[in-house]
Amino acid sequence: MVSLTDAGKRFNRDWIFRHFTYTFKKGQSYAITGPNGSGKSTLLQVLGGNILLSEGNGQWTIDNKKIANDNIYEHVSIAAPYLEVIEEMTLKEFLEFHRGFKPFLPGIDTGKIISVIDLEKAADKQIRHFSSGMKQRTKLAQAIFSDSLVLLLDEPCTNLDSAGIDLYHRLITDHCRDRLVVVSSNDEVEYRFCQERINIVDFK
Repeated sequence: MVSLTDAGKRFNRDWIFRHFTYTFKKGQSYAITGPNGSGKSTLLQVLGGNILLSEGNGQWTIDNKKIANDNIYEHVSIAAPYLEVIEEMTLKEFLEFHRGFKPFLPGIDTGKIISVIDLEKAADKQIRHFSSGMKQRTKLAQAIFSDSLVLLLDEPCTNLDSAGIDLYHRLITDHCRDRLVVVSSNDEVEYRFCQERINIVDFK
């Protein structure tokens, strides 16, 4: 569970959001909506423990036990346009490298992931030769198949065609029911499954 109380974040003199109080719970999905540049990604980064609040409080707990700020990353996975993959690696190498830092979901291995995202023919190809859509499938796979309680998705369908978007929704349905999922987006296609929706503009 992630709880923010009267939370606010500013850069220099500009407040991105203020007086934000909300509790995010495991097994629920949330959409953070708002126009471009409104602060959706900033709030997502706060939820992942990557950005410190300027005011208010944040608390991360598992079974009512508080998680130390330095350990939040162990329980979070994220896919976002501004997070890059290691392009010198092949797809197999990249997934195995990532697995060394954060294990995959039970019963999942590298071969299974590559098959599910339909990139078998590119398994031994360097990622720098991938199309933008193939790279996005790789980013989503890295995040969704990580054994994490919290899944953060920033504009998850960036560069995906219709088949890629269908794959995204299948991955959410098949692997994310018991997790805390937060989607940052202004495109309803990306967050249509979310049970709760938060407009960041309401906290300016």
